[in-house]
Amino acid sequence: MQMEIIGIDEVGRGPLAGPVVVACVALPDIMDLKSSGLPLRDSKKLTEKQRGAWCAWIKTHKEIKYAVARSAPTTIDSINISQAANRAAYRAYKKVTGNSSAPALLDAGLRLPKVVPQKAIIKGDEKIPAIALASILAKVARDGFMERMHKRYPAYNFKENKGYGTKEHYKALKRHGACLIHRLTFLKT
Repeated sequence: MQMEIIGIDEVGRGPLAGPVVVACVALPDIMDLKSSGLPLRDSKKLTEKQRGAWCAWIKTHKEIKYAVARSAPTTIDSINISQAANRAAYRAYKKVTGNSSAPALLDAGLRLPKVVPQKAIIKGDEKIPAIALASILAKVARDGFMERMHKRYPAYNFKENKGYGTKEHYKALKRHGACLIHRLTFLKT
């Protein structure tokens, strides 16, 4: 009987702007990821081109189930980043598993409700392929969102900084104030 390994990871815990994005991947345990010809590691250690190639590869393999969920800056501001990430993680998990309580492996820092069997793994995105794929899907989704937001709010250069607190981003905040996708609780006075 084929088993699935469920991996969950988030991207965007630290930026000043934009959502926190979480992906959940149900990977068949017999899946040969080497056939992709791509290196598999934490999304931050891959190039944009490699992440895009992984997303395309995942989408061509119907036996891989996945979902992406996000929590908006207003949610982050009202309940905090950890709770917002956990809430998005549970939404992504439910999209993939339906009503089952399949065990999940999470990158450390995330937590699902106690009714879900789960294990948090430190540096899980470097050790567990399903978590690494979740990391990739989450990063591609978040980066794409921030690039779209750059068109709406070009003064902040979200296309380049993806909402992180670069020197240029802080200068733009000083000059223009916060926009609608900034996390107000993250902004320094």
